[in-house]
Amino acid sequence: MSDIHIERKHSLGLEAAREVARQWMRRAEQDYGIECTYAEGESCDVARFNRAGIDGSVEVSADSVALNATLGLLYGNFSEQIEQRLLQSLDDLLGAKAPADDDVYNDKDWL
Repeated sequence: MSDIHIERKHSLGLEAAREVARQWMRRAEQDYGIECTYAEGESCDVARFNRAGIDGSVEVSADSVALNATLGLLYGNFSEQIEQRLLQSLDDLLGAKAPADDDVYNDKDWL
């Protein structure tokens, strides 16, 4: 198994960060068949996601987004590529453009 931890600071505030998290969840559900749940809190929200071979959570606060995922054996060998795609997706949604990664993997190759 392999673990991925990504944390990004932002200046969006909690309401806008919630929308970013919901957009990410909709994409994950639609593109990869990941099941997601979302629980709002007073100062921090938690989104949980899973499917065969991957599960994790996204914690959303007024100034940061933290993604934690555990990859099963099948996806563990691709953890670096998966982490890069997650980073790219999260950075795109947060408005912090990361440098383009011109590898041979398609966004949907890992699931």
